[in-house]
Amino acid sequence: MKCLLTLLLLFNFTAHSQSNKVSSYFGINYKAIIPNNLVGSKTLSLSEQEFSTTCEQKTGYLLGATVRAGITKLIAFETGINLIHRNFHIDMSVADSNLYDETDLALLSYDIPLNCLIYIQLSKAWYANTSLGFALSYKPSMIQGVNGLDGGHIFTHLGATQRKFSVDFNGNIGFEFRSKKSGFFYLGGSVQIPLEPLFILAGQYRNQGYSLLTYGNINGSFLSIDLKYFFPNIKSNGSTFRPGPIE
Repeated sequence: MKCLLTLLLLFNFTAHSQSNKVSSYFGINYKAIIPNNLVGSKTLSLSEQEFSTTCEQKTGYLLGATVRAGITKLIAFETGINLIHRNFHIDMSVADSNLYDETDLALLSYDIPLNCLIYIQLSKAWYANTSLGFALSYKPSMIQGVNGLDGGHIFTHLGATQRKFSVDFNGNIGFEFRSKKSGFFYLGGSVQIPLEPLFILAGQYRNQGYSLLTYGNINGSFLSIDLKYFFPNIKSNGSTFRPGPIE
């Protein structure tokens, strides 16, 4: 937590420092994650003899802080730090029986996007923009659960990452309204595609020494609806402190 706060303060300081020609901005962003089959399969189905496991990615969200560093009036570099909360639903069952288990799980990860942003000015206050780049991703968590049923029947699931650090491809397109006094308001959409499996999912059924195992790669790609707000740059007029009775 201390590391995250330090990064946010650093971004805030960087965003408010301006060059002579092009300004930089600090903002916050929220994404509603919408899994679908257009950018990667949102459902994984596995089977081993009579035992089957199905994992489906559900809606999630992304929260973060963003720094937009101006290069020219129509080109910028955008970075920041984000928390990604992905949700999954797992079903495990044994065919021709009433043995089944279902559970919901969440995977938390952090990423640092590195994007090149290009603007298209539509009017005095309205802009369209698009960006492409990569995100450095960190996955600190591992997912595990055990559920015991009557009669010694046990279902187990485990989600393990191959590497804590990985790289994702990301792209964005959207529109923003700019106000010198109120800041920038952005609405758009984005895609994020991990360049390697998000994690490996293993499902197991056990009963009195009998065991069946399934495993496969979870993709984790998603489309999203994006909301961003960039704070206005406020120039200081004169000294920050007013003179007191003693000078």
